[in-house]
Amino acid sequence: MFFLANCQEGLPHLSRILMHMDHIAVNMILAMRLRRTALWNIYSARIVRMAAMDDTTEDRAGARAGIQVIARAAAVLRSLKDAPGGMSLGQIAERVELPRSTVQRIVQALQEERLVITSGTAGGVRLGPELHALAGAARYNTAERCRPLLQAIVEETGETVDLSVLRGGRMIFLDQIQGTHRLRAVSAVGEAFPLTTTACGLSCLALLSEAEARKLAQDEWARLGTAPDPARLARSIQQARATGLAEDHDDHTAGISALGFAFSDLAGDLHAISVPVPTSRYDRQKAAVTAALLRTKAEIARIFEV
Repeated sequence: MFFLANCQEGLPHLSRILMHMDHIAVNMILAMRLRRTALWNIYSARIVRMAAMDDTTEDRAGARAGIQVIARAAAVLRSLKDAPGGMSLGQIAERVELPRSTVQRIVQALQEERLVITSGTAGGVRLGPELHALAGAARYNTAERCRPLLQAIVEETGETVDLSVLRGGRMIFLDQIQGTHRLRAVSAVGEAFPLTTTACGLSCLALLSEAEARKLAQDEWARLGTAPDPARLARSIQQARATGLAEDHDDHTAGISALGFAFSDLAGDLHAISVPVPTSRYDRQKAAVTAALLRTKAEIARIFEV
């Protein structure tokens, strides 16, 4: 009876104990769940960060690969610049120092964009019409880019400065800024000048191969009915290559001497910047004009570097 009574009296206490244990168990389960959730969140965050790092690494690797492809395609295009008749894949590969298989993939991509096309030779390619169209779109900027440089020469020397381009075996004047002297040389934009008797023409011939320069000179002599003088022409071209500037002394126009240099623009066209000076003060001005032209030549090289 005593045991039963005690048990009956202890039931409420036992019930409260069991309920308290239930609460403890529930709280433990919740705590474990929360812990697992927290750990999962931490783990998930790490996975996201690792994935982001992988994406960044892949993006950087992809960017580097893309730059390399562009550089290689540009090298292929440059190799074709001096080969109007086209080149075979093997010749291109040798020129750019890349495997033939790599060159073939690049050429196929360029052909799809019409930047290169098949040439007459078996398996050969040459520059395509799309590239010429792009070059034509950029060509008009040459005179615009050069004008501040021409203006700087005028301010430095006080002499007239001309910009011309080699077209059809002649030098065509594109731009001119007149000097500040009362006695100065003046020519009209669009006027054509010969190659073999002008500083602008001789400077362009100096950038060509011997065969190309000789052919243009012979065509000019025949067209103008001028007595050929290949020895004098060779000396003039050699001097231009040695000094960086071509020169004429009253060769084209009596009373006018000139200095000039030539350069190739982004389209591959030959241009010349020249300074015509009245012969009466040419010797006094030659040093200043030479310094101004050589400085401008260095600036041009940076602008049209390819």
